[in-house]
Amino acid sequence: MIITYHGIQHFKVQHGDMVLAFDPVSKESKFKSSKFGAEIVLVSLNDKDMNGAENSEFGGKKPFVIRGPGEYEINNIFIKSFATVSNYGDKGRINTVYMLTVDGMNICFLGALGESIDKETLSLLDDVDVLFVPIGGEGVLDPSAAYKMAVELEPKIIIPMHYDEKSDALKKFLKEGGEEKKTPESKLTLKKKDLEGKEGEIVVLEANS
Repeated sequence: MIITYHGIQHFKVQHGDMVLAFDPVSKESKFKSSKFGAEIVLVSLNDKDMNGAENSEFGGKKPFVIRGPGEYEINNIFIKSFATVSNYGDKGRINTVYMLTVDGMNICFLGALGESIDKETLSLLDDVDVLFVPIGGEGVLDPSAAYKMAVELEPKIIIPMHYDEKSDALKKFLKEGGEEKKTPESKLTLKKKDLEGKEGEIVVLEANS
């Protein structure tokens, strides 16, 4: 599995010929959008900064787009998604948290989460290998709340997202995790065996244009 970051909450997750796109930035957004073809698109929040599924229709691909809570099975990938709350752009918006397995590894994508998750939903997000967590503060979790959420979910790897590189959000998040600095990586290549012995390791990915 190869994970690359394209800014805000936009990620490409690839396993073999299968490509998943999380929260692609739309053409209407003030943020720069990236184009690549995907079989599956997962949108956590109906916002121009995260709902640009059209940018995953590339290279002749017509992705299956998931925009809300439910259970789905596409190309042998089983996806569970849950309604939570985001305050990004406005108060009390519906945010979708995604839980899925790719290449034998359990991925939890928190989207634009702005408030703590209720205990019932939290109990369904178990055995997380890779966690994507927003740490930006503006309408989403702040660094302290983000790290607290990460600790509750007990992932093996934590990937922070949705933060302004000019702010100190990442520095604060790393400090919460007992680290001073992390050198951003251009991509993260993972196999199941790579997770052995890891407990809450923070991996910072640089945004690819």
